[in-house]
Amino acid sequence: MNADASARAIDAVVRTRMGSALAADEIERLVADFVAGRIPDYQMSAWLATVACRGLSRAETVALTRAYVTGGETLDFARTGRLVLDKHSTGGVGDTVSLVVVPLVAACGVAVAKMSGRGLGLTGGTIDKMESIRGLRLELDADEIYRLVDQVGMVITGQSARLTPGDKVTYALRDVTGTVDSLPLIAASIVSKKIAVGAHGVLFDVKTGAGALLPDQDRALDLARLMVEVATGAGLRCRAVLTDMSQPLGYAVGNALEVSEALDVLRGREVPGLTEVCRTIAALMLRGAEPDLAPEAAERKVNAVLASGEGYERFLRWAVAQGAEPDALAEPGGLPTADCREQVVADREGYLEDIDPRAIGTAAIRVGAGRLVKGGPLDHSAGVVLRHRVGDHVSIGEPLAVIHHRHGVEPPVDLVRDAFRVSESAPPGRPVVLQVI
Repeated sequence: MNADASARAIDAVVRTRMGSALAADEIERLVADFVAGRIPDYQMSAWLATVACRGLSRAETVALTRAYVTGGETLDFARTGRLVLDKHSTGGVGDTVSLVVVPLVAACGVAVAKMSGRGLGLTGGTIDKMESIRGLRLELDADEIYRLVDQVGMVITGQSARLTPGDKVTYALRDVTGTVDSLPLIAASIVSKKIAVGAHGVLFDVKTGAGALLPDQDRALDLARLMVEVATGAGLRCRAVLTDMSQPLGYAVGNALEVSEALDVLRGREVPGLTEVCRTIAALMLRGAEPDLAPEAAERKVNAVLASGEGYERFLRWAVAQGAEPDALAEPGGLPTADCREQVVADREGYLEDIDPRAIGTAAIRVGAGRLVKGGPLDHSAGVVLRHRVGDHVSIGEPLAVIHHRHGVEPPVDLVRDAFRVSESAPPGRPVVLQVI
């Protein structure tokens, strides 16, 4: 520990508590001192907790974002000669958007590089889903990432521990000090990773509703706006979209099940909710790469690629280039499949008023599709496939969902059935794309 560094940390806590803004170099030094071990955990925890209570100005949040990146590795796609975009979702139940949008945008001619993480709790991780594909390599070095972007126009890989060292060490503290849901800390954490990835622009998909990180729509909108401001302040081309997670986004919830559904969408199948969000995000990303492109033209490009199956072919080409076995996505038998399937049926007639995404996500976890402990094992074949969405009419005995599970695992039938709330009248429609920022 260092006495001068500790004195600076204490001063930062006091000034932040008093509402006095810190200069950019002061924030950078505070983070650097903590990364280097010059100040103790409890002093950094005190500052993070103060930020969670008092907030940060936009300028301070940008400074914190840059401080997280300092000292870590960054990618530089200039060597590929291509404009490269990225996307980020705050996550939710059945959120398969990245698996569709990345190859869809790549097939439209815009390169996409995405570093993804694992899931914890109800939020499924893209890397967990990708591990359903036999042989697919998800830990790549920088040269491999550049090669895939150059040759295939896309890459999806795991997050490097060498990126954003400041975020890595402070996030570990946030996780145990009740400061995870602080908006400026969330924004700095997410945007710093996007800067380190080296993409020229990013699209943020911020979920809201019962199955989202931020269920309150106003708070989710605040986060979306803040991330756009911070990313723009850091020099990135940036848009955000606020999307609904009041029910599972698609029909499938579970790793291999979601991969299969994503491939169906790329082949042209219309999945209510999921397909609409993917179309919207893909079109916004095309306009991010080409600002003069009219919205209608971007939508036509996306629809043409979906109709032709080019996005599906791009996914297959990318998977093989990244190490997947040639028959890993063959049908049938390519992706993992569960030993057992338990059908859940309606016990009353009416219209589906609500499908609780948290209950469906919990059911998927119980059969092994998710984890509650970091590093816990997964059953990539397990999960829940819905047969209906909110607004559909169901009869007694009609299938509501199918639970996929292994022998010896008790399917949570009652939990899934209770997730479906039936009423006598049809509920008002709710848009899945709530706002574009």
